[in-house]
Amino acid sequence: MNWQVYIIECSDDTLYTGITTDVERRFRQHEEGRGAKYFRGRNPLKVIFLEGGHDRSSASRRELQIKTMNRAEKHMLVLQQSMEAEKGLVLQQAKNLGMHN
Repeated sequence: MNWQVYIIECSDDTLYTGITTDVERRFRQHEEGRGAKYFRGRNPLKVIFLEGGHDRSSASRRELQIKTMNRAEKHMLVLQQSMEAEKGLVLQQAKNLGMHN
């Protein structure tokens, strides 16, 4: 089963890290108050980081690793993923235009 590690930006400007096999379902659960107790008194705004390809064990280890990071380190992780995604998009566009082999 494909487990994912995610980070959610919250209404009180905090970051919540968790794991799931279905991030859309889990986000809805958090919105509806059926997810983690962490969301009592705060609302999830958006998923800002998503890392797939884990089994349950490796997802739990990665979750713990991220939870031990400070806020700046978590934001760097999010930024790095965003930059990698943007680079992939640019390379795909170049390939589509015949500019990159």
